[in-house]
Amino acid sequence: MIEQKLEPEAPMLRKTQGTDQCAIATARIVALDRARTFITLLVVIHHSVVNYTYFGSGDRARWLGFDLVVLFNDSFFMACMFLISGLFVHDSLARRGGADFIARRAWRLGIPYLVSIFVLMPIAYYPTFLRYHLPGTTDFNFFHFWWRTLTVGPWPSGPAWFLWVLLALNILTMVVWSLVPRLLKGLGQAILAVRDRPMTAFAAFLVVSLVSYVPMRLIFGDASWLEPGGYPLPIQTSRILLYAAYFFTGVAIGMISLRTGIFAEDGEVAKRWSLWLGYALAFYGAILLLVYAHHNWMDFNHPPSWWEVAYAFAFALFSAAMAFALPAIFLRFAKARLSLLDAMRPSAYGIFLVHYIFIIYLQYLVYDYTWPAGVKAAIVFAGTLAASWALTAALRRIPIVARTI
Repeated sequence: MIEQKLEPEAPMLRKTQGTDQCAIATARIVALDRARTFITLLVVIHHSVVNYTYFGSGDRARWLGFDLVVLFNDSFFMACMFLISGLFVHDSLARRGGADFIARRAWRLGIPYLVSIFVLMPIAYYPTFLRYHLPGTTDFNFFHFWWRTLTVGPWPSGPAWFLWVLLALNILTMVVWSLVPRLLKGLGQAILAVRDRPMTAFAAFLVVSLVSYVPMRLIFGDASWLEPGGYPLPIQTSRILLYAAYFFTGVAIGMISLRTGIFAEDGEVAKRWSLWLGYALAFYGAILLLVYAHHNWMDFNHPPSWWEVAYAFAFALFSAAMAFALPAIFLRFAKARLSLLDAMRPSAYGIFLVHYIFIIYLQYLVYDYTWPAGVKAAIVFAGTLAASWALTAALRRIPIVARTI
């Protein structure tokens, strides 16, 4: 099975009483909740189908359509999740203060991260170990495998990489907020100033994406992962600045007002959701054209420099367009009934944390069958979503767990 390093945590906003705007927690914004939950669903889909892609090295059953799904997701969804997560930071900081804010984030992000790397990921990757170490070729039971993972390696973090990066960005935000609070507020006011000029805001965000991604991509390439000391603290090197830029953009947007700012339900950005989606599809088309050229018209291992630059530009532009399009779609249709996402929302974080176990075990279960890739992926996805959702709902009945996820 293929490891995919991949969500989410942004605290729910609760309604409180009082007149001090720095202490008021805005009522939860359903549209942004849905956008975040939808990305969680995309994460589950992504991991369910990635084993059945042509570029992967997993199951023999493959379908080219899954390559398109994985390429689409990977080119935007985690950057968009960092943007959405940043939206809620200022409200929590203003209510709790720096120390309590970090303590809360450490509980909501740090504890699940530790549970993931010490418990969940070893359980998840054990079937992979069994696949490549058949019975009789090793005496490793699970506990031997677990100890070897921690002491010898490799020690994968799986999707939990998102949690430690998000925690680090939250800590950095608290430091900036404490030392130079006017910096974030000034950025927020600059964004608010273009609330009614959506094309200006969009163009500025395209520039932010290009500046934060293209140089890093050209220097490090897209396959490099930074993993200090071999510990499970990975991040894709070329996307370090991209994720940080999106997160702090989200923080700045949330500094002023989520309900009346650039992501207002009746705002100009939301009204132009189809325009942002159109741009995103055009940029994705450029990515597909470049991928096709890479596979058919040039040396695959050594593409020319112009191709590297073009792909980096297309990636950054698509990521920015989707970061506008996805929230705008949910904001524009905030009053629509979306039963699945609304039902899934309370369990979304837990589903993200535990889904990888079910993904790999179900992939392992169907591996030897000669079924089409679509059938296998459907079984893995449906089984993973149902099992992860059920397990999360059960765990949330435990008070201490419910306060965490």
